[in-house]
Amino acid sequence: MVAANWPGVDPEWSRTLRVRSTSEVDAPGVLRRWHVLDNGAQLSRRGLTPIGTLLCVHGNPTWSYLWRTLVRAGSDPAHPWRVVAVDQLDMGYSERTGTFRRLADRINDLGDLTDALGLEGPVVTVGHDWGGVISSGWALEHPQQVTAVVLTNTAVHHPSDSPLPAALRLALHPAVHRWGTTTSDAFLRVTHSLANPPLPADVGKAFMAPYRGAARRTGVGNFVADIPADPSHPSFPALTRVAEGLRGLKVPALMLWGPTDPIFSDRYLKDLIARLPHADVHRFEGAGHLVGEDRDIATPVFDWLAVHGAKIGGDDSPVAAAPASRHLIQDTEEEKPAFRPLWDSLSELAAGPAKEDIAVAEMASDGSVSHSLSWQQLDRNILDMAEGLRESGVGHGTRVSLMVPPGTDLTVALYACLKLGAVVVVADAGLGTKGMSRAVKGATADFLIGIDKALAAASVLGWPGQRISVKDLPAARRRILGVETSLAALARNGATIRDARRLRNGDELPMDSVDPSAPAAVLFTSGSTGPAKGVLYTHRQLAAMRDTVAATFGIHSGSRLVAGFAPFALLGPALGAVSVTPAMDVTAPRTLTAGALADAVAAIEASVVFASPAALRNVIDTRGDLSRTGLIALENVELLLSAGAPVPEPLLAQVQQLMPGASLHTPYGMTEALPVTDISLEDIRAADADADAGTIAGAGNGVCVGKPVHGARVAVIPLAANGTAPGPNRVTDAGVTGEILISAPHVKEAYDRLWLTQRESASLAGWHRTGDVGHFDAAGRLWVEGRLSHVVTAPGAVVTPVGAEQSIERLDRVRMAAITGVGPSGTQAVVAVVETVPPVPKAGPADPQLAGHVRRAASQAGVEVNAVLVVPTQPTDIRHNAKIDRTRLARWASQVLAGGRPGKP
Repeated sequence: MVAANWPGVDPEWSRTLRVRSTSEVDAPGVLRRWHVLDNGAQLSRRGLTPIGTLLCVHGNPTWSYLWRTLVRAGSDPAHPWRVVAVDQLDMGYSERTGTFRRLADRINDLGDLTDALGLEGPVVTVGHDWGGVISSGWALEHPQQVTAVVLTNTAVHHPSDSPLPAALRLALHPAVHRWGTTTSDAFLRVTHSLANPPLPADVGKAFMAPYRGAARRTGVGNFVADIPADPSHPSFPALTRVAEGLRGLKVPALMLWGPTDPIFSDRYLKDLIARLPHADVHRFEGAGHLVGEDRDIATPVFDWLAVHGAKIGGDDSPVAAAPASRHLIQDTEEEKPAFRPLWDSLSELAAGPAKEDIAVAEMASDGSVSHSLSWQQLDRNILDMAEGLRESGVGHGTRVSLMVPPGTDLTVALYACLKLGAVVVVADAGLGTKGMSRAVKGATADFLIGIDKALAAASVLGWPGQRISVKDLPAARRRILGVETSLAALARNGATIRDARRLRNGDELPMDSVDPSAPAAVLFTSGSTGPAKGVLYTHRQLAAMRDTVAATFGIHSGSRLVAGFAPFALLGPALGAVSVTPAMDVTAPRTLTAGALADAVAAIEASVVFASPAALRNVIDTRGDLSRTGLIALENVELLLSAGAPVPEPLLAQVQQLMPGASLHTPYGMTEALPVTDISLEDIRAADADADAGTIAGAGNGVCVGKPVHGARVAVIPLAANGTAPGPNRVTDAGVTGEILISAPHVKEAYDRLWLTQRESASLAGWHRTGDVGHFDAAGRLWVEGRLSHVVTAPGAVVTPVGAEQSIERLDRVRMAAITGVGPSGTQAVVAVVETVPPVPKAGPADPQLAGHVRRAASQAGVEVNAVLVVPTQPTDIRHNAKIDRTRLARWASQVLAGGRPGKP
């Protein structure tokens, strides 16, 4: 017996058994000693009948200890599963056989063990590292028993045209291999060092325990030597059989991934998704190779088992199956409007009376139009580009990362990709270098289309995808950037192909029709409340977004739009609106000047302007530079839209003076659903007046964002005393604060490769949980009070931040304010952090006079502030320059109030 005194392990689970080997590398009939962690006897002793069995297989150089949290979770009477975590032969506490066991042998060995255990199913295989390959091989050989597979950081295929990961190449090097993997414990220590956060000392000691001494590490070295680096390797055929066999495995699959793994990177996840396209996937940002140590994987595994219910546990499974559909809106076919793809009107406009009119333009810094396309040119260029891209391998489901500023090139590339059924991935520089790199790597694009700056970053940071430049580049530059072709070359090639086809056939080859429910785009959140999340939209949802914007704001064919915000620049052609991008860096809203805005308005005689709050601030700050012509141009604007963050009424009042003929609207929305509600300046003033007078129940305490847009429904889940929003109870009663829910045809399909996040956001069928907090007033208007994660739980009170922040920001000395909490939940101190005018030189406690003013202002909003701190600038998100990172401020404030050096938040 093995003395099972390892942390986190119940000694009752540890057992050894003798198994008759059928492996060709063993003598006939030889018995091999296996060690396993198995809770089966414990479940039986407790009178619990397991739903099924989880067969957990470790990789190199770990052992069954890796799966201790799954064994414990399977022992829960609420969802009893037998969990068998094996130590492979020559590994962990199993027998050292003295033979070199290759991949095929190990798959066979596992079959010998499961035969000895009498596993009949239902069985869910769980694998990590090379245990993922071995468990998958076993699953393919036992199709009658396997009902699901779970994979964590593994690989079943390596492209022959790319090298192995550097760490594996080093471990395989003849000068290093034996010493690194067997003579010394270097390979084990390096593997354990990949944990993030670092392994606790006792856990690290437990992982090392079975491998003390070179004699016990032979299997570690042999495992490394058995990596099929090329087709000549003896284990390559077995690996290929597993890799190809997975394509036919139709059982439910779950992949839990640590994306910072230097060995099994996201490219291996991409390969697995291609083989198991139906799989549910969750990437744990920041987690690495030992994902099961870095994050809690037991909870998601058992949640997932419950979701799939009878599919996995058998027809008589007691698990309550939840709907597995990712769709948020459960409409019947009769309720769905007729689908018109996003580009539906382009051909009609290209052939109509306005075909020679400008469709899309971009501005130069000198105020002139630097480039433009008519509707006819735009339609032709899109068709040429689509043909060129199709010839290069872009098609249905292909992921194309677009790193091109808004303008003619981006418009053509975007619509060409969508027509082909490709999935466009849009991660703008507004995420910052780190955020954008995380996003691009996680999306694992097949192609990357970018400007020189983006292509250079791709080369340095290792972004995936075949690289395509926007313009033709010299040969030397192409080699340096790894560029295969250019948009210009693709368009020329596409035009040639189309011309030749017309000469032969006299007509066009029609584009394949797209499935309305097929993925169309992955857009990324701003990252203001954590790592940016990929948001997946289908073609139907993109079309619904277009229709909602058109119906809500009256933007239609013939409208003229200045788009200082990328999504609206791309929606312009779909709406039939002439669109122009002003001379600015759209990823840095504060770069929009009043002069640049006026030039863009004048260039197309624009009637509609879209600009973020940060952009509007700079427009107001630079209005003194406007010429008389610029002032006249802005006076002719009829509609201004601003979103991305709350827009203070005083700022809108200043904008109204600059654009006296415009109706000013501040739609509320998010990357997951844009727009959700809408409100005009007049309605904002009316709502504020109602709040001041107290004549409308629920008016006040937050930002009034108006009423739902066309086709949308909004509700809230009431907050509990601990600041959470539990349960399915959704209400629209006045004055009830809760998490905001949205139901609309244009709500996203899912979070990309974030199964846990998506499941939480769609836990109420037909609704998206926004993570925002707010309430309705008696007039049916929605008031946003902040983020659920930023709610402060003070003694006897639940404090939402926005109402007090707005009250504080009315003080002359305050530019931006944030309310955050410090201390344990339920007893948090309420802290106000303010950015002053003029800014203070150093961060720290506020002077007594300012602190008194801030406390009184917050008190008027019903919030008692315990401490007031000042900062030179608030930490805001990069994309909008407006959303304050209250979580970051809370950490900083905790340090300051504990007597630490203030530093920079």
